[in-house]
Amino acid sequence: MTTRGDRADPQLLDPADYEAAKQMARSADPAVRRRVAASPETRPELLYFLAADAVTEVRQAIATNAGTPRQADLMLAKDREVAVRGALAQKVARLLPDLSADQASQIERLTLECLEALARDQATEVRGILSEALKELPGAPHGVINTLARDVELSVCAPVLQFSPILTDEDLSDIIMRGPVAGALSAIAGRKQISASVADAIARSDDEAAMTALLANPSAQIREETLDRILDQAPQHEPWHAPLVRRPRLPARAVARLASFVADNLLKVLRERTDLDPAAARALAEGVRARVNRGAGGNGGGGAGVARGLVDFGEEELGHLPGDKDKAAERPSDKAARLNKEGKLTEKLLEGALAEGDRAFVLAGLGELAQLPMPIIDRIIGTHAPRAVTSLVWRCGLSMRFARQVQLRIAQIPPKTALMAKEGVLYPMSDDEMRWQLAFFGVEEKV
Repeated sequence: MTTRGDRADPQLLDPADYEAAKQMARSADPAVRRRVAASPETRPELLYFLAADAVTEVRQAIATNAGTPRQADLMLAKDREVAVRGALAQKVARLLPDLSADQASQIERLTLECLEALARDQATEVRGILSEALKELPGAPHGVINTLARDVELSVCAPVLQFSPILTDEDLSDIIMRGPVAGALSAIAGRKQISASVADAIARSDDEAAMTALLANPSAQIREETLDRILDQAPQHEPWHAPLVRRPRLPARAVARLASFVADNLLKVLRERTDLDPAAARALAEGVRARVNRGAGGNGGGGAGVARGLVDFGEEELGHLPGDKDKAAERPSDKAARLNKEGKLTEKLLEGALAEGDRAFVLAGLGELAQLPMPIIDRIIGTHAPRAVTSLVWRCGLSMRFARQVQLRIAQIPPKTALMAKEGVLYPMSDDEMRWQLAFFGVEEKV
């Protein structure tokens, strides 16, 4: 047993030895105190003692230690340093799933009090850490999750709004009705499962980005009458068009209405779908005939000649149903995949497509280079969020100069809002921040 106290070599002191640990806790050297504070073998009473240490690093080690008693955690939840409270938020949330049913109610109560205090922390960073840590836990306390979901900072509320299984349809509908912070509705619209009632609530909002995300979410249950209301407004909301034509199980009436106003490249997407039932297929053919006859070229341009040229619906084609294998033109996604395989899907090629207004091919190219499915590409572009769109182009390995063009010409972000290159050529965000932006859409880092 060590008996030399502070004069002993700190490397020879063992925190597992109670007497040695007591000497270490009284040491004048913060590094020694931090060592005993971080040890999983340190006795709880010493950890409680060190929770009041004058040195931030020592208290942070206590906040991180899984063996720290909850009474000390409660004290640290009110610590003056954000770093200490942030470390505590991560630790308590990590330990939450391990609380067994037969643990003392006092421990459970103190854990809940600690989480509630952190959920109301004055520092956005601390609340954000807690939100990230709890967002997917099936056993997280409902009250804490509800508090985080209604936070005024998007970085705090978005993770639980998008991922938490604790939030009920009633919770989500109430949050939508009360008008949450900008971006919160898009987070809700990105949930894995969205009930018809929540989809209705989002559809009644005036949030174009949230509606784009909702329409791009294949799991969202959208009633036919709700879809009709959306289609009433859709001609004035171009970002909705691409996710609308890709919605699963489109009813025949919706297909006919879409055929009357979407751009010609999206008419191609409709025609190439193989999952339309016969009634929807006939509705599409009739809708295209009506469009050609009245000389409307949709949002992609005017005149019957445009409709025929871009969609390639000749008189003999109008009788064919979507899904025919004798397609006259290569699909943008197939073209992008082929060119990428051949090593020809370059930034210069995409710039040329952008200059020609071939939006569908540019989007397909981004999807191919980013290794992401088109619904995710549509969701990111549809947010009109400069940081999200820029992060997508970064993932593709393309330049910031091209990222600005995509912001302006594809995502239709106003020039004053669009991000500009740093020092003329560099991305204005760090790689970690851009990964975080993409993670919001469920995008994992490239392998």
